[in-house]
Amino acid sequence: MPIHFGTDGWRAVISDTFTFSNLRLVTQAIADALLAEHRDNGGGSSAAKSGLSVVVGFDTRFLSDRYAADVARVLAANGFHVYLAQSDCPTPAISYAIPQLSAVAGVMITASHNAPRYNGVKLKAAYGGSAPGEQCRRVEVYLNDNEVRGRGPNQMDFDLAREKGLIERFNPIPMYYEHLRGLIDFDAIAENPVRVVVDSMFGSGRGAIKGILMGTGCEVYEVRGEMNPGFGGVHPEPIAKHLGPLAGAIGQGHGMLGLATDGDADRIGAMDERGNFVDPHKIMALALQHLVEKRGMTGAVVRTVSTTRMIDRLAKKHGLLVHETPVGFNYIADLMLTQDVLLGGEESGGISFKGHIPEGDGILMALLLLEIVSTSGGSLYQLVEDLLKNYGPAYYERTDLRLRRPVEKAEMTRRLADDAPTAIGGENVVSVSTTDGCKYVLNDDSWLLIRPSGTEPVLRVYAEGRSLEMVRALLDYGEDVAERSV
Repeated sequence: MPIHFGTDGWRAVISDTFTFSNLRLVTQAIADALLAEHRDNGGGSSAAKSGLSVVVGFDTRFLSDRYAADVARVLAANGFHVYLAQSDCPTPAISYAIPQLSAVAGVMITASHNAPRYNGVKLKAAYGGSAPGEQCRRVEVYLNDNEVRGRGPNQMDFDLAREKGLIERFNPIPMYYEHLRGLIDFDAIAENPVRVVVDSMFGSGRGAIKGILMGTGCEVYEVRGEMNPGFGGVHPEPIAKHLGPLAGAIGQGHGMLGLATDGDADRIGAMDERGNFVDPHKIMALALQHLVEKRGMTGAVVRTVSTTRMIDRLAKKHGLLVHETPVGFNYIADLMLTQDVLLGGEESGGISFKGHIPEGDGILMALLLLEIVSTSGGSLYQLVEDLLKNYGPAYYERTDLRLRRPVEKAEMTRRLADDAPTAIGGENVVSVSTTDGCKYVLNDDSWLLIRPSGTEPVLRVYAEGRSLEMVRALLDYGEDVAERSV
C-alpha cells in the first residue's frame, strides 16, 4: 500500500501498513529530505559535520516507544544528533523543544485522536509547527525514489548510537512548563482556585495539567491518566460521546470544571459544572474574548472554514481582522508565522495564541480556559451562557456521509458553487466560498459547508445556525444536495 503524508503526517493501521520496516523506510526518506533541504540552503552534505539534530517523541499507543527508538537509530545512522524523549509526552512539548534545541525538525510517533489500532508519524518543522506541504511531498519523493532504487534504510545499533552520543535521552517537560508559565496567569488562577477534573483519555497528556497546577491551590482530579495503549477501546478524541468518564467524575462532585485532551494532547474539549460539553467553537470564542477584553491583546484572528462565525462577530466588535483558511492547522500556522496573529484555531480543537509556537495545544488551551474561569469569578456554564447571549445563538452539527467511492473534490466543489441556492430555510444566501469545499453563508450568519474528503470516500456536511430548526434545515439541504451530486 502506498505511503502518503496528509496534512499532519502519515497514519496507518499497526501491523498492517504501520510496521517497523515501513517506518524505517519513511525515516530514511525524512533524513534524505532534511539533508537535501540543508544542502539547498547552502549547508554541507553531511548531517554529522553540520551538527544537525532532530527531536523525537512518542505517545502512549501500542509500541510507540519502540517505534520512536527505531526512528532515532535510523536518523543517527544518517549522522543526525537525536534528542529522544525519555517517556511518552504531549506533541506540543516535543514541538516546543524543536526550536529550543535548535533542531532542524521533529518526529512525533502518534496517531493523535485516531482509533487505537492506528499509529503514525507527525513531521514537525524547525519552527515547531507541522511541516509544510512541500517538505512532506519531498519526503514522499525520496520514499518512492529509494524504493525504485532498491535502497534500504541506514541503521545503527541503538546502544552504540547512545555510546557515540548520537542519541541523547531528554525530558521536554521542564522547558515546556517554563514556557507555559509565561503564557498563562498562574497568579490569577491561585487567587481564585477552581476544582478541576482532567480527562487525559489515556493519552500522552496524562499528568501534564495536574503537574503544572501543583502549588496553585487548584484541586485536580484526573481520570484516564494511567497507561492504556488500547485507550479502553475508545477513540482518544475529546468530543461529547467519548467523555463519559469526565461527565461521571463531575457528576460525583470531583470538580467544577472538566478539561479533556486527545491522544497526544494537541486538542482540547471541556465540560461545565453541569456536565454539558463545551466544544472547541465556544472555547475559541471565550479565549478570544478573554485575550482582548481582559488582557488587552490585539492581532488578527485565524479560523478554518468549518469554525464558528461567533469568532467573526467578536472580531468585528473589537475591530480585528479575520482570516478564513482550509481545514488543517498547517494553514493557520502559515499565517501565524508571517503575520501578527492573536489567535488561531479549528473546530476539531487545535487552538493556539500569540506567544506560542504555531501549533495546536490542548494543554495550553486547557490552562487558558482555567484562567478564564478563575478570573471571571463565576462558572464555565455562566460564561458560555453570556457568550451565546452576546454573540449567539449558535448551534452547530456535522454529518459524515460514507460514499461508495471517492469523489473528485475540485469538480464537486465547482458544481456546488455553480448550483448555489438563493435561500435555505427561509434565509437568503449572501455569499459562496470555495476555500475548502463549498460554503454557503446566509444573511443571518448561519452557514452550510459541504466538503469532500481528499483522502477517503467521505462527504462532510457542516452546519451552524441561529436556531436548531435552521441547523436541521441546513443539514437536510446539504445531505440532499450532496447525495444528488454524488
